[in-house]
Amino acid sequence: ELFLSPLTVRTHVQRAKTKLGARDRAQLVAHAYRSGLARPPR
Repeated sequence: ELFLSPLTVRTHVQRAKTKLGARDRAQLVAHAYRSGLARPPR
């Protein structure tokens, strides 16, 4: 089992937003779909 604290998650999300120039988590998700990193649920 892996435990991640809320602060760790917040930090990683913020760094991803900065790196990709995203305004919010929704833009991160859109980028993940466009890049093939994630696929929409069926």
